Amino acid sequence: MKITDEALVKLYGDMWLIRLFEQRAADLFATGQLPGFIHLGIGQEAFMAGTYHSLKPGDSVGTSHREHGLLLLLGIEPKSLMAELYGKETGCCKGKGGSMHACLPKNGALGCNGILGSAQTIINGYGFAHHVRNDGHIAVTIFGDGAANRGDVHEGMNLASVLNLPVVFIIVDNGYGISMSSKDSSVVPDLSARAAGYGIPGITVDGNDVLAVIEATGEAFKRAREGGGPSVVEFKTYRHRGHFEGDPTPYRSKDEVAAWMAKDPIPRLEKILLERHILSEDQMQAIKAEKVAIVDEAQKFAEDSPYPTGPESYADVYYHYEGSE
Repeated sequence: MKITDEALVKLYGDMWLIRLFEQRAADLFATGQLPGFIHLGIGQEAFMAGTYHSLKPGDSVGTSHREHGLLLLLGIEPKSLMAELYGKETGCCKGKGGSMHACLPKNGALGCNGILGSAQTIINGYGFAHHVRNDGHIAVTIFGDGAANRGDVHEGMNLASVLNLPVVFIIVDNGYGISMSSKDSSVVPDLSARAAGYGIPGITVDGNDVLAVIEATGEAFKRAREGGGPSVVEFKTYRHRGHFEGDPTPYRSKDEVAAWMAKDPIPRLEKILLERHILSEDQMQAIKAEKVAIVDEAQKFAEDSPYPTGPESYADVYYHYEGSE
């Protein structure tokens, strides 16, 4: 699949926006400015940027709680998402969804989901709607290697296969389901092999190679749009940080972390951009500085925004029934 120089530059900017936004979120959480838990996808930018590249307006995308970066690309403004992480009323969900439930349905960003496996059955509803409408759009669900072992996921894959739905199941194998190594939770080295049990295609690619991601998602998405039915795409990648912020990661060795850091997706794309003379070192630094400014603005916006107060604090959260006893 031919990727234009312009597209490669955009991918580079997208990956830096994701990285810098999440690094800032990590810093803010460490200093106690962000409430609750937060799960970051630092190191997994290539699969997010590459997957977005193959999407079209009108597609439906459901993510896990580690894909804040994909939500940014789907149209949630950095200021709006940062405010949501702060719990402020200017957030995309008025501060009530937080890290694990941020969404923007009008853009097809169905949102994060903190319940493992559940989204992989829900996504079939969106896929069925696209199928009935015959609108050429697809439904995509993203989940990790840990969720891949849940029964809900297999039920979802089976139903999508039976109904020949335009659904693509993306498995992000980042090595661990919390602290359980994916090598210990499954005897199948490539989780995409399970697709054969449902009579649908499955492929595993390097999730830190943005070009490989684009090729894999491009083929799967095209197949779904043309009535070919569902498929499974697995990305092998690695989260640089723990399962959640504050996780000391005693289950990972220093050698393992170092080996994966050497496969960091951003320097790998930088190498391509330099070798093809698409960008210079100075131009890459300018792109990074531009994204830093966006994140700075998002943080300031969130800090200056108010928290929900009064009746608004309960709106969209509780339902008050006024019917008869």
